Amino acid sequence: MSVVFLGLGSNLGDRVGNLRRAADALYAIPEVDSLRLSNFRCTPPVGGPQQPDYVNAVLRCETSLSPKHLLRHMLMIEARLGRVRQEHNGPRTIDIDLLMYGSVQMASADLQLPHPRMEQRRFVLEPLAELAPKLPLAGGSTAHQRLAQMMND
Repeated sequence: MSVVFLGLGSNLGDRVGNLRRAADALYAIPEVDSLRLSNFRCTPPVGGPQQPDYVNAVLRCETSLSPKHLLRHMLMIEARLGRVRQEHNGPRTIDIDLLMYGSVQMASADLQLPHPRMEQRRFVLEPLAELAPKLPLAGGSTAHQRLAQMMND
């Protein structure tokens, strides 16, 4: 089993309900276990068109699925929850990002691990540091250290 961190976000409809439904759907996957969800945070959008604020969280779980198989499940859950990909960085009912998959590093057309922008996003680092403050990040600091550095910049 690999420890995985997923970023969840929603800014359309019942934002908190969308995050809860996504977490429930992930937990329903037989190969996913030990789910732990951070507190929810309301955050302004980053990039893209003008749009409503997001509710964000990070989910920690363990899985025996490969990164690509987990990604397929994530995309199916997004579709079931009404995600429509019309505009880059546009509003969405649900967004599920694979942030980290154990110590796996990979870059393909559809998946980069660890997530290439997670260390620059406070809406990811805050809930990540809540769940795993000592988690080592690709940049060499822990989640807590990177968050503290970001808040001092």
